[in-house]
Amino acid sequence: MSTAPADTPIPADDREVLAEIERRVLWLSTAIIDAANRRGDPSGLKVGGHQASSASLVTIMTALWFGHLRPEDRVSVKPHASPVLHAINHLLGELDESYLGTLRGFGGLQSYPSRSKDPDPVDYSTGSVGIGATAPIWGALARRYVSAHFGGADGAHGRQYSLVGDAELDEGAVWEAILDPMVAELGEVVWVVDLNRQSLDRVVPTIGTPRIEGMFAAAGWQVLTVKYGRLLHELFARPGGEALRTRIDTMGNPEYQRLLRCDAAEVRDRLPDGDAGLAELVATLDDATLLAALRNLGGHDIDALSEAFGRIDDGRPTVVLAYTVKGHGLASAGHPQNHGSILDAAQLRELAAAVGADAEDPWRPLPEGSPAARRCAETARLLHRDPVVTPQVPELPTDIGRTPSGRATTQAALGRALLDLTREAPGAAGRVVTLCPDVSSSTNLGGWVNKVGVWSTAERRDWFDDDPETILHWRERPTGQHLELGIAEGNLVGALGELGATWSRWGEPLLPIGVLYDPFVERALEPWSFGIYAGGQSILVGTPSGVSLAAEGGAHQSITTPSVGLEQPGCVTYEPAFAIDVEWTLLASLARLGRPDGTSAYLRLSTRPVDQTLAAIPADPAARERRRRQVVAGAYPLRRAAGAPDLTIAAMGPLLTEALAAADRLTADGHAVDVVCVTAPGLLFDAVQARAGRPARPQAQPWVLESAFPARRAAPLLTLLDGHPHTLAFLAGINRVPAAHLGVSRFGQSGDLASVYAHHGLDADAVVSAALDLL
Repeated sequence: MSTAPADTPIPADDREVLAEIERRVLWLSTAIIDAANRRGDPSGLKVGGHQASSASLVTIMTALWFGHLRPEDRVSVKPHASPVLHAINHLLGELDESYLGTLRGFGGLQSYPSRSKDPDPVDYSTGSVGIGATAPIWGALARRYVSAHFGGADGAHGRQYSLVGDAELDEGAVWEAILDPMVAELGEVVWVVDLNRQSLDRVVPTIGTPRIEGMFAAAGWQVLTVKYGRLLHELFARPGGEALRTRIDTMGNPEYQRLLRCDAAEVRDRLPDGDAGLAELVATLDDATLLAALRNLGGHDIDALSEAFGRIDDGRPTVVLAYTVKGHGLASAGHPQNHGSILDAAQLRELAAAVGADAEDPWRPLPEGSPAARRCAETARLLHRDPVVTPQVPELPTDIGRTPSGRATTQAALGRALLDLTREAPGAAGRVVTLCPDVSSSTNLGGWVNKVGVWSTAERRDWFDDDPETILHWRERPTGQHLELGIAEGNLVGALGELGATWSRWGEPLLPIGVLYDPFVERALEPWSFGIYAGGQSILVGTPSGVSLAAEGGAHQSITTPSVGLEQPGCVTYEPAFAIDVEWTLLASLARLGRPDGTSAYLRLSTRPVDQTLAAIPADPAARERRRRQVVAGAYPLRRAAGAPDLTIAAMGPLLTEALAAADRLTADGHAVDVVCVTAPGLLFDAVQARAGRPARPQAQPWVLESAFPARRAAPLLTLLDGHPHTLAFLAGINRVPAAHLGVSRFGQSGDLASVYAHHGLDADAVVSAALDLL
């Protein structure tokens, strides 16, 4: 690790230019938050912002942007420092002055950096703590994958920087990502940790930097610690300097932070702590130097930071641990409750005077032709990026033409459809990349993996390639199309989001499909949702699912995931009942990826074998196409009674079997029953909304309501699914009919399928009983 000052300091003239830019960035970021709060919210709610959290990152971002960043690099900025990013973008001509007063305003600058919603360039969305920190890891992985498959010289990927708040290191997802074996190969990944030793509520008593250093080093990372600046290093070399170093090193964080709030006289009294040599050194310093020395940490020293950035080893990931003061340069510096504090008017004027700004004209530009203005213009030219041009994904078929027979599961149908795609549309299939958290074989991806191989940065020998008992062949090579991560669902969906963003980052669209056990979708929910928010377009497959996974018991039986899928913005959710439905919905979902108006998808699949003849696939090509369109739009009539129905059963997924069995028994007893197969409840709900003129997804097709639930056939409705019953409860409102809703609302338990279905009231007997109650 490095703690020494720079061997070749930045020239004095250059340092002063950077210092001037640093002061202007501090001012602009502070004033952006001040303007938001002076604007206020008409409702009286606090607008907020994070002046102190922004201030602690100002020097780091100034040193990076104006000294080390290249156009091919990408940077993830910690959430609370978004005003610093906007300030720098403004100085580089990437953000018009009119936006500077719009932070947290409708249509203005977002609270946290957002690729999809901010008006200026943002490399990574970072509004959720910990997720933005790890995103550049998966961005680096995605960039390497794109280069391996579609060209790009090795070493020209650019660095992937992550500016991380030290409190973010409390997030378990951070360490899950760091410890994945693939990450140790990503030398372009650089984290800079803003080590200000404060959380939202307090000064952290012991930050445990040696422990953090050891954890990163054990994961194979280069560790560079930037603790002190040039002034402190100069003082350490004087008589009494070692005592000063020892005193600062050994005092607790709260005591150090308290010293930052003291005037010079108090510091002279408290700092020596009985050490005569240290007292003599302190006595030689004037008040300004003494107070400056306490604040001269490495994260606020351009020379120390530049030296660290210059020592980055591109052969392995790097973490720079930069000691900082939360609120550096502000009146609130070091105060334990400064997280959400805002400078008052007098303090803002004092800051303006200290940094050479004008509180009455906060957006006044740097003097034209000044060295700082010229440096900003030069940096803007250096960092300029041409717009990304995205080629179209090769054409995908809508129907491969297969007519499944016999008994099959929807899970197995996924693997079959992927293999069919390699033959029917090899160009599109070449852009498919699948991911699993160590469950490829148990999610029926084995055939696909054998066909396309496993992606690796270098070819590795498969030592079991000559073993006749090996069914899944693990052939690792740069041309492989399957990525296997460890058992950490957060890592999987993090990578999924970045692979789904390559169309907008690198101009190469991918068709990423992540497959995991459906019960663990909820574990991955936040980073998956955030990836969609950030512009990643992908397909998440949850399989196996529901209590249909009877023998596995409650720990592996998902209940709420159908509701989650229905409610997830930017995503279309399907739960197909038959193999042909899997093919059609998968192809439709793939066609929506890798484009500016694209949409993610979630497929919930089952391991329960279902008789495929029950799908009653039309033989006539026109009727088949009509069925396909209905499947993709959300629902289709599977059985119609000869006359007006007494009852409609709307079922989803593998429980179509129970719905049809119950319909047969009811029909035998003289009741006319319609059966509707629901494939996408979210699209049906949006169709209802669109029909009423309310906001809905653009994929919603209101015509499907009349197709599946025509008003002329309105009858009492019974809904059925292997998930929470409220998922389909809204269907009763389409024609305003009496209804009953069957599903799962209790934790499951192990057993044979018939016993488990009976336990939850999902078997044909329960369906018939509920139907008779309605009738």
